Formats: sequence, structure tokens, C-alpha cells
Amino acid sequence: MKYLQLIASRIIENKDFLTELDREIGDADHGINMARGFKAVLEKVNLDDTDTGAVLKKAGMTLLSTVGGASGPLYGTAFMEAGKVIAGKTEISPEDFGAMLGAAIAGIQKRGKAVRGEKTMLDALIPAHEAYTAKLAEGADMIAALDSACSAAREGTEYTKTIIATKGRASYLGERSIGHQDPGATSATIMLEAMRDGMKE
Repeated sequence: MKYLQLIASRIIENKDFLTELDREIGDADHGINMARGFKAVLEKVNLDDTDTGAVLKKAGMTLLSTVGGASGPLYGTAFMEAGKVIAGKTEISPEDFGAMLGAAIAGIQKRGKAVRGEKTMLDALIPAHEAYTAKLAEGADMIAALDSACSAAREGTEYTKTIIATKGRASYLGERSIGHQDPGATSATIMLEAMRDGMKE
């Protein structure tokens, strides 16, 4: 599954950037943890398996067991829930991807007890899902819909600079968390952009 390979590569490339963002409002380990998790995905997951649902489930389980902090359970759950939507499928349709993103978001919300507007990855993912499904409903193709999703995710990530963190380590800072970009929203956006760029190739 080339898209998972692209996501992993992009996260590993951005390890230092994500860690720097996390240094401002967290434990300074988001990039390190995420890179470690995706290196493990590349080592342990059979990316040539044609069952895309099984690939995502295995990736999620790997992230769950190797990524530290809150990100491991959240991203692990997201990938596993997305995998359930396409269990047994060898191709992902544009509608499938919208359903996968929706399931991933629901999984994150349930696991993290978070909602939009709390300075988390949901501030990127929820707008991205809304933009993606709206674009598809207009009759756009998957690349155009992903373009729209990525723009919305990036805007959502920018928005996290303007709000107070109420979840995780960043919440300890209170108002001092304003002005800082959320690392989780950033890594979520990087993943979506990797998907989009891979589709354009």
C-alpha cells in the first residue's frame, strides 16, 4: 500500500519539525514518537498485502504499541477504525475514503474524549472531512476532494494557534498555549497531504 509508505516517509521527514512544535506546549516528543511508530509500521506491516483493511488494522496496532504518549492510542485507533470500513477491499473508492476518515475521527473522539475546538488533531481532521465530503457531493473527483480536505486541515491547524488547549499536556499551560500550533493537528495534516500528493503522482 503505497499511500501508507508515503505517509510514513513524510512523518519521518518531519520528525524534527513536529518535535519542535511539541517542545513549545508538550513533552517535546511528538515527532520522535511518531517517527518511531511509522518506522515500525514500515518494518512490521506487509505493504504488499492486497487487503487494504488488513494493512491499516496492522498499522494501527503497530502505532498503538510503539508510539508513546497520547498519540499512539489516538492514531492507532484512527487507523484501526479506518481499516474496519474497508475490510477485505483491495481498492479504495472516493466514498470509501470519506467513510474511513469519518470512522477515524469517531474513533479519536471516543478514545480521547475530545471535541473540535480543544486544540487537538480533530481541529484539522474534522474540517478536512467536511470539506472532502462536500467536494465529493458536488461531483468532484478524489484528487480535487483531497485538495479541498488538505486546505481545510491546514486552515484548522492554523486556527489551533488562536485557541487555548484544554486536552493533554498543553492544557497545563492555559492561556500560554495560545500562539502555538498544535503538533497533532500538524501531523494529521501532513498525513493527508502525503495521501493527496501520492494520488497526484
